[in-house]
Amino acid sequence: MKFLLTSSGISNPSINDALVELLGKPIAESSALCIPTGTYPFPNGAEGAYRFIRGVAKSPMCELGWKSLGVLELTALPSIKESDWIPVVRETDALLVWGGEPLYLCYWMRQSGLADVLATLGNETVYVGVSGGSMVVAPNFGVTYDGLNPPVGSEEGLGMVDFAMIGHLDNPDMPDFSLAGLEEWAAGVPGPAYGIDDETAIKVVDGTVEVVSEGHWKLFNPRNGGTEFN
Repeated sequence: MKFLLTSSGISNPSINDALVELLGKPIAESSALCIPTGTYPFPNGAEGAYRFIRGVAKSPMCELGWKSLGVLELTALPSIKESDWIPVVRETDALLVWGGEPLYLCYWMRQSGLADVLATLGNETVYVGVSGGSMVVAPNFGVTYDGLNPPVGSEEGLGMVDFAMIGHLDNPDMPDFSLAGLEEWAAGVPGPAYGIDDETAIKVVDGTVEVVSEGHWKLFNPRNGGTEFN
């Protein structure tokens, strides 16, 4: 599977071009399934899911002009025969995974059986994540709850890429996501970790990582012991 891990969706032409390259054809000729599940633990989660599906959320995903678009609700899958949904996942060109609470989203990816299916998909499928939807494919989220009761799930990600990431770097509406805040987050990550802003995405094909950006980003704790900033 190929990955396009974003902070805020297909937010600029460079990220859009990266998506088309990964698909290998125009978006208008591609099918997609959108996954809204991660947003439900938030107080306005139901509204957020609706805005995502309708294509009026702040982060462009569903409104890109897909040939066909469906909804894959992870909490419903355990009550559905696998023969009714797994073939649909295998046949789709792109999975659009909305943001939200990564622990909750990762929990339902496992409980629903989707995580097992993802592990078997080839490079014909593109995984497009937004924020928490991008974080879940990492080995670890680097998220702690300081003694508070965490959401259902654990801090262990799906491990489909070999680095952690977090979005919204220097977003003026999110003061905790300053560079200093992300440095504090990265200190708890056992391995390489990217902090990216809303104009940046990370493309991964066959384990090769490429940063696509019209903004700025930082790589913390790379294997050579240094840091990289753009």
